[in-house]
Amino acid sequence: MNPRKSVRLEIGKILEILPHRYPFVLVDRVTDVVPSESIRGHKMVSANEPWCQGHFPTRPIMPGVLIIEALAQIGGILAYASEPFDASQSLMYFLGIDKAKFRHTVTPGDKLDLYVEVIQHRSNVWKLRGEATVEGTLCAQGELLASIVDRER
Repeated sequence: MNPRKSVRLEIGKILEILPHRYPFVLVDRVTDVVPSESIRGHKMVSANEPWCQGHFPTRPIMPGVLIIEALAQIGGILAYASEPFDASQSLMYFLGIDKAKFRHTVTPGDKLDLYVEVIQHRSNVWKLRGEATVEGTLCAQGELLASIVDRER
């Protein structure tokens, strides 16, 4: 059995792993990772987010697709922590989502907590289960499918 070891990744390391850049980096910090098992982190939701002007101007809520994307991004960090790859040569592509459910809104000022665990891993394909919460309230969940591929493809 693996002893649980808390690992904290700040935004600098996250940017080394993920190919995304502002405004599409949706993970601000990783607070705990157990390679090949699970990862925890969060995104601080701000009123300066580009989607606030249009979704919805008088009461902005974070689009569900962006919450799912945040789960996919932290899942990519978990894959990297489990089997490090050369991020300059490879990318993790989000292939699909199953069982997606949106339970509660996420608004500016919220700390969106992200949790992803490995369901299955074969070769370069990862099946993950993710949950996004705010102050313990489940906001979104789903099963994600992703694959690590060569950047030149």
